Amino acid sequence: MSTTAQRPSSPGRAPLPLLVLGRGRELATERGVECPGELPAPSDPGLVERARAAKAALGNDVFVLGHHYQRDEVIEFADVTGDSFKLAKEAAGRPEAPYIVFCGVHFMAESADILTAEHQQVILPDLAAGCSMADMAAISQVDDAWDDLADAGVAEDVVPVTYMNSSAAIKAFTGRHGGTVCTSSNAVTAMRWAFDQRGGFEGPGGRGKVLFLPDQHLGRNTAVRELGLSLTDCVVFDPHKPGGGLTRTQVQQARVILWRGHCSVHGRFSLDAVRAARAGIPGVRVIVHPECQYDVVEAADAVGSTEKIIQTIAAAPDGTAWAVGTELNLVRRLAATFPRQRIAFLEKNVCYCSTMNRIDLPHLVWSLESLVQGRVVNQIRVDPDVARWAGIALDQMLALPGETSKD
Repeated sequence: MSTTAQRPSSPGRAPLPLLVLGRGRELATERGVECPGELPAPSDPGLVERARAAKAALGNDVFVLGHHYQRDEVIEFADVTGDSFKLAKEAAGRPEAPYIVFCGVHFMAESADILTAEHQQVILPDLAAGCSMADMAAISQVDDAWDDLADAGVAEDVVPVTYMNSSAAIKAFTGRHGGTVCTSSNAVTAMRWAFDQRGGFEGPGGRGKVLFLPDQHLGRNTAVRELGLSLTDCVVFDPHKPGGGLTRTQVQQARVILWRGHCSVHGRFSLDAVRAARAGIPGVRVIVHPECQYDVVEAADAVGSTEKIIQTIAAAPDGTAWAVGTELNLVRRLAATFPRQRIAFLEKNVCYCSTMNRIDLPHLVWSLESLVQGRVVNQIRVDPDVARWAGIALDQMLALPGETSKD
């Protein structure tokens, strides 16, 4: 399966993509998809035995990766669990396994295909498991945006930084334009590096700007909370409006140009939810993911990546009360893992990652049993040229200073 997107040959601006992941959308709000309010029903218990049998038959030929947001019935069969980049690196570190079954979403499987060896095949059990955030930045839109920046006379001053939660095509765009990829752990290091390529972000020599893709909230939280820039130093480029909805002056004066994208899970957490948690749970500590909106992050007691949230709660003393602002599957797993702590989901409107949850036990069993029968299904193949440029951007991230660049 090719994962590249081609720009249309006809003149004019590229058509807007269909952002039809989940059950609904509203582009004018932070509600990327509707939240059904409950998790999907458990799979047929009989599938558990079939999964065990297929995995045993494949032995070391298969390596199953499970993202933290997967449901428990899938995590049970994962050889390794983690966040997206950790899992891709784990796959690359197992060259003896010809088959990599990635229980995550599409952009994660693309990264695994880029980082693994030529003889390894990456499989996504359900090709419908996309990412609403990644889909908010189509390559045709980003190419058009770069043209807009050139028209405004600032493209030469801009260094793109793309979040790991983006398509291979966007990572390749970043590589072609001398930028880097980042994770939620090392976003501040990546953004500071990008500014340094254009003289830094302080003093008279600093002329640079960062185009941060595709999550505006992580970009804003990093620029303002970590680098000390102001909210007015940031502008939001809306690909659904001519020129991103920005004037030439706004673009020229901005230091960080944020793509108008967001996570449809983390974007749901609200300041009202933080206030309600503090009012209803004595002594509660609120911990949220940096993909949350700025006012939510400002009101929280702690902020961190998925791995950081897990580590923080694991290190806390018994009896600590937490309201956790991240994906529901993980929060429930944390509550079960640390029963001596009081762990609650921050938002009263229950929400899980609906696209991540497309990877269920029936799809996993089908993928494994197909391999047993000698058939490779749903293989993810990234176009070689896209993979080369995306690999350059990923390598630049690995070359960033500090331990978090390796997280």
